[in-house]
Formats: sequence, structure tokens, C-alpha cells
Amino acid sequence: MDVKLNTIRLVLVLSLAGEILNNAVSFAVFCVLDFVDFILCFVYKIIDFWIESQWKPCYCSSDKQHIIEGDNILVSEECESKIVCLTSTNLQLEDISDTLYSRPSIVAQLSKFIINDLNKTKKTTVTSTFTIDSTIVEVLRGNVVPRWSDCDCKICNSWTSSSKDTLFVKAEGPKDKAREDVLFIHGFISSSVFWTETLFPNFSTTVKSTYRLLAVDILGFGRSPKPTDSLYTLREHVEMIEKSVLEAYQVKSFHIVAHSLGCILALAIAVKQPGSIKSLTLLAPPYFPVPKGEPATQYIMRRIAPRRVWPVMAFGASIACWYEHISRTFCLVICKNHRFWEFITKFITRNRIRTYLLECFCCHTHNSGWHTFHNIICGTAGKLDSYLDTVCNQLKCEVAIFHGGDDKVIPVECSYNVQRRIPRAQVKVVENKDHITIVVGRQMAFAKELEKIWKRSKCD
Repeated sequence: MDVKLNTIRLVLVLSLAGEILNNAVSFAVFCVLDFVDFILCFVYKIIDFWIESQWKPCYCSSDKQHIIEGDNILVSEECESKIVCLTSTNLQLEDISDTLYSRPSIVAQLSKFIINDLNKTKKTTVTSTFTIDSTIVEVLRGNVVPRWSDCDCKICNSWTSSSKDTLFVKAEGPKDKAREDVLFIHGFISSSVFWTETLFPNFSTTVKSTYRLLAVDILGFGRSPKPTDSLYTLREHVEMIEKSVLEAYQVKSFHIVAHSLGCILALAIAVKQPGSIKSLTLLAPPYFPVPKGEPATQYIMRRIAPRRVWPVMAFGASIACWYEHISRTFCLVICKNHRFWEFITKFITRNRIRTYLLECFCCHTHNSGWHTFHNIICGTAGKLDSYLDTVCNQLKCEVAIFHGGDDKVIPVECSYNVQRRIPRAQVKVVENKDHITIVVGRQMAFAKELEKIWKRSKCD
């Protein structure tokens, strides 16, 4: 009995020590990264000016107050004002996440906590203001982000050779005699090959002959357009999917299969077209209920990117989310040169490993990745509750949720959070699988599971 008690105490002590060490190392590492990102801001401004012959905006600048007057925005900054006309865009400001420009450094956050504690007893007057970052204004005015650091290969820029302003869609199955349509939406930093190289070859001949399988590259990823003057809001993503898939292929009713960030887009589409959804299959949905009183966007950013060096996935997510210029450097080194990394991979493995996942991870721009992460994952935090309630109350279709038991990107609790809002949803946790291997590596099994879901929807 004493041995077991001592063992438990030792485990608790080691766990506490590990947590303290992780916090201490994380504080030091992210202080350094704050400084590096600050320096890179000036480095990129110089390079952008040298190559593009003009200064380019970034989100390091402070918030700017603005006033809406008709179709214009008045932006004030140190006694200077700019009028930005919105007649050429359908963008609505509530679609823009404040996490784009409100990401305080770890030292600044610590100072803020201390100041707030000191001011708890003081009475303060809170002024309600509406703010927007000057970088957003520059994008709306047409002063777009630079392209020199983006990849110029045929795959990444295939959309420029087409006169159609639509997304890339990989369609398989009968063109005229399809009885069912299925829309596949990939996740963040991915593309349609996540589905077409895994599931599509493993569907039965019956499915291939009766179902039309439609895998889309969402705006800014894969072979789809990557406009430099886009802020990649939820509205833009959803409208482009509707235009490129539902309207172009005359889809009336359909099943949806979505992964990670794609689950948010799937829910938004389901809410807009509740009578058209035949089944909804979500893989690793990123749903974190926001506590009352918490700023929704900031809460989600801290949950997904907690600025910790351990686990490794949390460290990677933190760099991608918090550091605009460090993440741009990653895109410059990896994404711009993905053909080189693909060659190296094939050379080292002697061409024994398929490299389609490199296309998933690399065929996007920093502009599309940065804005999509903040405006979709963080920016929709305040909308997901209502989306899920609509699916629960207005949609009668089957809702199936799959999650990898070892997923370090989106924890399993997120799927159970969805189930609490939609009690009829069925959650299946696949042990020993993570965020990617929930599909990759078990594509045959998952293809069969999807066929069963679609077959059941016919009987309902």
C-alpha cells in the first residue's frame, strides 16, 4: 500500500515539475520568438520595398478607429485620415477576426495581467469603439500583399490560366445519371488530394457508378484561386463553394464529408441549405465552447495555439497562429520550394513513398493560410453554437463524427462538445490514429463507413 502511495506521489511531483519546466521554457522561447518576429517585420518591409517598389502592410500596426458612413470607412491614424470605399466588395466587417491584428506578445500579456490586478479596485469608464487594422483597409483599397515569396509552379498557379473565377473541383462518377452527390471539404493547409488519393480509389464499384464525388480545393489552397486582395472570410469561402460546386454541378441535395477546418465550412453550408443536406460527416471538428465573458476569438486562439513548446503540435500551431512574419518565412522556405522538398523526399525514399501529402501541406500562400486560419477557425467562434443548434433543430439528416484518439491538433473533447449540442450525432473515436491518420492509412475502412452512412440516409 505504501509503495503504491509513494508511486502516485512521485508521479504527481514529476507531472508538476514537468508542467513548471514546460511553462518556464515556453516563456523564454516565445519571448525570443516575439523579438525575432519583430525583427522580421522590418526585414520583410525592406525586401518588399526593394522588390515591389512600395511598402507593404502587415498586422503589426496598432488598431485604428474607424467610422462607417454609407459605403465608406473613415480611418484615423495620428491626425491623418483615409476614406476607403466599399462599393466594390461584399465584405462585411463582422467577418474579420480581431486575432489578425490583436496578438499581444507574451511579455505584454504578462504586463496586462499585472496592471489589471492593480486596477481591480479602481472604477473605470469603458468606451465602446469599433476598430479595424490598417492592413485590412490597405487590402480593401487594392494595396495587396506581395507575391514574390509565393510559389510560381504550375500546380499552385493553374487557376491563372483559366478564365473562370471558380474553385478547382475534382469530380468522379457518372455525369448525367448520378443518383447521389457527395461534397468533400478538406481541412486547413490541405487540398482535395486528401480525399482523391485516399478515399476515391477505395469506394465500391456501386458507389462509383451511382454517386457523384465532388472534392473541392477551398479558396486559397491547392489548385484553386489564391487572390491577393482577399481576406478569406467565411462568406467568401462559402459563396465560392456554392458557386463552384453546387451551382456549377447543379447539385440539389447532397451528403457532406468534411475534415478539421472544413467542418466549419460544412456547418455554414448546412445552415444556409438545411433542406438539401442528406448526411453530415465531420472529422475532428474544431469546436471549443466559449465560456461566458470570454472574448470568443481570443479564447479559441489560445486553445488551439497555447504558446507552449510541448507538445510539438501545440508549438507548431502557436508559431503558425501568433507570428505573422515567422510563419511567412516558413511559407517562403517550404511552400515556395515544395518541388525541391518533393524531389528530396523521392530521392531519399527512392521513390517508394507517394508525396501527395506534400501538395496538401504546401500548395497555399501565406496570405491565404494566415487569413483563413484567423477568419475561419478563430473568427467563427461566436457563430458555431447557433450553427450547431440549427443543425440539431432544423436538419433531420444523420450526423456522424469521427476523431483520432491520438489527435494532438484538435482534442477528442471537441467531438463530444459537438455531440452535446446535437444529441443524435454519433461519435466514433478511432484509437491510435491522429489528425491525419484518421483517414490516411485507414482509407479502406473509412470508405466502407461512409458507404454505410449514405446507404442509411436512403432508408430514412
